Amino acid sequence: MRALVFVFLICLINPLSLESQVFEFKHIPGARYRILSTVDQAVFVNGILSHRAEILNRIAVEVTDVTDGKGQHRAIFQTSERLIYHIFHGRLPENTSFQISREYESVFERDRLGFLTIDPQYFMPVVRNVPVFPGRELKVGDKWHAQAHEVHDFRDTFGIQQPYRIPFNAFYEYLGERQWKGVSYPAFSVNYNIESRPDPVAGYVYPIRISGTFNQLVFWDHSIGQAIAYEEEFRLLFEMSDRQRIEFRGTANAEFIESEYMDRDRIIADIIDEIQRLEIPDVVVRQVEEGISLSLEDIRFFPDSDRMLPGEEAKLERIAGILLRYPDRDIVISGHAAQAGTREYLMELSLNRAGAVADFLLSRNVRTRDRIVIRGYGADRPIADNNTEEGMRRNRRVEITILEN
Repeated sequence: MRALVFVFLICLINPLSLESQVFEFKHIPGARYRILSTVDQAVFVNGILSHRAEILNRIAVEVTDVTDGKGQHRAIFQTSERLIYHIFHGRLPENTSFQISREYESVFERDRLGFLTIDPQYFMPVVRNVPVFPGRELKVGDKWHAQAHEVHDFRDTFGIQQPYRIPFNAFYEYLGERQWKGVSYPAFSVNYNIESRPDPVAGYVYPIRISGTFNQLVFWDHSIGQAIAYEEEFRLLFEMSDRQRIEFRGTANAEFIESEYMDRDRIIADIIDEIQRLEIPDVVVRQVEEGISLSLEDIRFFPDSDRMLPGEEAKLERIAGILLRYPDRDIVISGHAAQAGTREYLMELSLNRAGAVADFLLSRNVRTRDRIVIRGYGADRPIADNNTEEGMRRNRRVEITILEN
């Protein structure tokens, strides 16, 4: 949950000297980029470790317009989670895949100093008006502060339907040069505390007090004029109306990645040619909103299982070779099922089958674990008639999407 705290960092740094700089946001029409962040988070209930998870956040951003130095942004936030430890199950297997848990869309405007204008309907970004700059020359050791706020999605947890706003003051200090991945960058710290006493929510257990401490270190790149990364330590405590105390502790890091243009028509043609050359049956390649999808419409598993039938791995071996031709693109694997069981059961089965395909691709080093995520749709997205055996066969599919951004 924490890695969404610092997003959309495109800034222009006008170096006056190695120790004195002016920081301002610069927005370039048509610019597209993404922020990839990971969180290591432990959750304690009444002081006892409940579970620990890795959270992977992908934020895809496009600057759609610039007027008077203000950039209009459109962004997609995708949050995925991988459980590492659970109080009832102990430490979980290392090969657990990241599972998509939530996706949000947001539109907002940011000015040259970093102040955000956004409709209150949007749940993302979580942290707003961080960072902001004072509009003056900064020397090493200079400090400034500004008002900001967090916005949380409490719909499922507490029944609060609107984005929940928590104000705070952020405190900054320009630190000079710091090392990130062996390279020196100008850096500054961001520190803030939050404190909130929410109103009661009828019919729900709700937080009566929310408090937290957050400490960030932000790195900037001279050569490209953009924020390149941040690191964070955090602690967030919820004191609940039923007297429980739920505490989140952890660390987060993120990096800025410029998106490369994806020539979809050329890539689709190349993939189709390779599928035909390798004689891989029942694979449909098409363009989708996220990128390019390879739909495996006859990947076979044992009944009611995520264990593939003999021979299916040979098919995936050839698919892995195709995916290795596009190493810079992340992958989403989606499982689907025919209408034969309860919705809950089919959701779990389709997710587990997507996970089985992901694990196979990981075993072939097609991607690293943080660059493959899975999701299950159950029988919610049929492509054929479930009243026929042929239709059910096609609906029991796994789709591998090569992402553009």
